[in-house]
This record gives sequence, C-alpha cells and structure tokens, in this order.
Amino acid sequence: MKKSRLAMLLYIVAAPVLAGSAVTAVLTMRGSTTQMLIYAAIAGFAAAIPVAWIVAGSLSASNR
Repeated sequence: MKKSRLAMLLYIVAAPVLAGSAVTAVLTMRGSTTQMLIYAAIAGFAAAIPVAWIVAGSLSASNR
C-alpha cells in the first residue's frame, strides 16, 4: 500500500483521537470557553497530520 494512502487511513483514526483528547483536556480546565474548545479541536486535527505520516512511514518500512 502506498505511504500516502496509508497515512490518510491512519489520519481518519488519529485525528478524532487527538482532537478528543485535546478537547477533554480543555474541558478539565476551569473557565474553558467555546473558543478554547474550537482551538483545541483544530490543534488536535492538525497534530494528527504529522503523527499519521510518521506512523505510516514506519509501518511501510516494516513491510519491506
């Protein structure tokens, strides 16, 4: 499987996990606002891009 295709599949899994973790962390803080929740979700989705790419690289390297 191509690395980019594998990375897209991993992103589908990693993005909600990281976004959900970030939103949960914000919800535990006192005085969290809606804007903070939105930024946390965006940060989680953005952080999932390099995570998916790195994991896809290591998985495709182990299959060779």
